[in-house]
Order: sequence, then C-alpha cells, then structure tokens
Amino acid sequence: MSVNSATSDDDTPDSGDESGSGPDEIEARVGLRYTLKQVRQDTTARIGTYIVGFITFVAVFAAVDYYVLDYAIAEAVLYNPETDPERVRRLLPPVGMENQFGTGTIEHPLGTDHRGRDLLSRTIYGTRIAMTVGFLATAIGLGGGTVIGAVSGYYGGWIDDVLQRVTETIYAIPFLVLVIAFMTAFGRDLTFAMIGVGITAIPVFNRLIRSRVVSIREEDYIEAARAAGVKDRNIIFRHIIPNSFAPVLVQATLQVGVSILIVAGLSFLGFGAQPPTPSWGQMLSASRGYMLPAPTFSIFPGIAILITVIGFNILGDGLQDALDPRINN
Repeated sequence: MSVNSATSDDDTPDSGDESGSGPDEIEARVGLRYTLKQVRQDTTARIGTYIVGFITFVAVFAAVDYYVLDYAIAEAVLYNPETDPERVRRLLPPVGMENQFGTGTIEHPLGTDHRGRDLLSRTIYGTRIAMTVGFLATAIGLGGGTVIGAVSGYYGGWIDDVLQRVTETIYAIPFLVLVIAFMTAFGRDLTFAMIGVGITAIPVFNRLIRSRVVSIREEDYIEAARAAGVKDRNIIFRHIIPNSFAPVLVQATLQVGVSILIVAGLSFLGFGAQPPTPSWGQMLSASRGYMLPAPTFSIFPGIAILITVIGFNILGDGLQDALDPRINN
C-alpha cells in the first residue's frame, strides 16, 4: 500500500486510525476518505464546497438545457427602434428596470446585450466554459508539474538541474505574455488558451511536488521499498506522490480560480472563446462601449467571475485549514 506510517517510535499502529500523534503521521494518511471527513468538520471548507458545487451544477445545467443553448448563442432579430419602438430588444435592463432602450421584461430577467441576446442565458453558458477551462488547465499544470517535480526531486543530480532550469525559464516569463505568444503561434481558440494557461501552472506544481519529494525520499519506508527491489517508477507514483496529496489538492483548488481569471482576461483581449460563443471575458469586452447607457451589460458577467474565483479561494483556504497537520494538532 502507498500509505505508510512515517514514525517508528509511536505506539500507534499503521492502521487507518485517524488520531495520529504527529504531523508526519497525519499527513501520511491523507486520502479521499480522510479529506471528506475533515471538510465536513471545517466551516470554511464546507462553505467553499457549497459555492463550487452550485457553480458546477449551473455549468452542467448549461450543457443540457435547450433554452440556455438557444438564447445564449443565437442572435435575436435587431429591431429598429425608430420604425418599431415596441419591439426593441437590444440592451434591455433587468426585469423591473428601464433605460433609454426600453423596459426590462420577464422574458429576459437580466436584460439583453447589444445584439438582443439574453444575458442570463449567456452568463449561465459562460459558467460551463469557465469551469471547463479552469479544471482542464489545472489538470495540465498538475500533471506536468507532478511528473517533473517528482522525477527531479527523487533522482537529483543533473536530472534535477536540467528540469529545474527549464521550469524556472517558464516561470521567469510573465504568464500573460507567454500564453499570448503561445496562442499567437498555434491559434486563438479556447483549446490553446487552456493549454497555454496549463503550461504556466507547471512550475507552481513542480516546486510544490519537488519540495515534498526531497523531504520524504529518505524516509524509512522509501528505503525499505528500495531494498525490497521496488522499481523507482512504482516508488514515485505509488508511495511518494500519494503522500503529497494534501498540499497538492489545496494548490490545485486555488489554481482553478486563477486559471478562470486568466482565461477571462485573455477572452477580454480577444483570445480564447470567440463570438458568438459566450464567455465571461468576451461578454465584458463586448460591453466596453455600453458602460454608461447599459451598465448591467457588464455587471452580471463580472459578478459571475467574482463569485466563482472567491468560491474556489474559500474552498482552497478551507482545505488548507482542514488538512494542515500543524493546525489539526
């Protein structure tokens, strides 16, 4: 098994007893069951879980609901306000409010954009794009950083030097410049935005994993595995990486929010999701010319970004509090 006791002088056995007597012992036993138990006991982690869970539900709902798909992407007819003032649909305010373009209706609860498209549907559909981008970009950074950091920290020597110089070079380049250069070379669509943001996250996870590997590679159970003839690959992926689960989970949670924020900024600049596909950054970009006559055009996608990023940050902080053995002790 990959879960091993890191102490030899304790009276506590190597079983799944979760009342360990030292930080190393607690950290070594961190897994899915232990994490869920700690999250249920931590108020901050629970709040973050509720927020992220709601946002995830909205993202799934956006992918299957015909109303959202139809209203979010298809452009409404641009009625002429001079010849047909009763049917003006563009830049409507939320229901119950009015502006120079007309009065909000229940048909469009949050109003419409400059092309007559429903803002509620576009904001909901943008949730799907944001969550997809956030999770996939983080997965790319997590996968690449974990492998590089684990190999680098375990073997050391020239392998460590080469891999760390490569990741330090990536880390030294401003992430926005790096992603824009990557997308300029390969394409401006959302796929390359996710890959570019994921590459910028590799050094973050690399440093975290490498520091963990260096600290535990000389532990007794690792030495015992080597003496038993266990292959280095199995030691790294079945013993060392699983015992780094807690800090990696916290960092990954925080990184999802960072990735969503970066891709929203890229979409605002014209990279990432392209019209008419709705993304929060692209909606903010389209609203720049309508800040004064129709301020609600930009308010709702901005609120969506704010709630999502704060939700992941709260969840990450809660997980850190719940899984940090120094706090638990």
